[in-house]
Amino acid sequence: MARRTKEEALETRSKLLDAAECLFQAQGVSRTTLQDIALHAGATRGAVYWHFKDKGDLFNAMMERVTFPLEAYFNQEESPADISKDASTGALDHTRSAILKALNQIVNDPRTRRVMEVATQKVEYVDELSVIRLRHLAARNGFLCRVRHGLDTASQQKNLQLPLSSDFAARGLHALIDGLIQNWLLDPQAFDLLQAGHCTMNAYFIGLGFDADMQDTATTPPPEISK
Repeated sequence: MARRTKEEALETRSKLLDAAECLFQAQGVSRTTLQDIALHAGATRGAVYWHFKDKGDLFNAMMERVTFPLEAYFNQEESPADISKDASTGALDHTRSAILKALNQIVNDPRTRRVMEVATQKVEYVDELSVIRLRHLAARNGFLCRVRHGLDTASQQKNLQLPLSSDFAARGLHALIDGLIQNWLLDPQAFDLLQAGHCTMNAYFIGLGFDADMQDTATTPPPEISK
């Protein structure tokens, strides 16, 4: 009986998150109330507060269902520390592969695309939603940290002096990838996100001095990525 109750609670939580995704996408986060979400999920307002402290908490839980897989791509490969022990393993390839897998998930997974659209186009950092800004900052800072470590390791492997600090280089790459994602979400038919990410990222790395590794692949289609 207890197991069934736990399963029912998890099912209710999932339905609430599904409802939040749909309503946030359709009418924006600020204009969607917890009562709206409860009604759409076939639940009560009390059920919402049983699972989530407030709208910001619910929003972050919705984000975690898709951003955790994105962040995990940086950890599926070897860490920069492990890579540095083996010169035959490219730290730059590790960073590039993780980013391409994330872009592939945005393109091919409807839930990821929907939540990314909500996160970039349907939210305001006001009142109770200020916690969402903190969530965005944490995700950005995590990306910058992983990319910065990757660039430091890659430059050490290649005995390369970067033309700017690895911190600025990581911020530039983040601006490039984040800008491509946001523009693609506005009009997915305008360009191929995976190909654009592959080509522009390689061109960026060439600009940092990694031309020997990137010159032949800067304009070629991205490699096949398993879903």
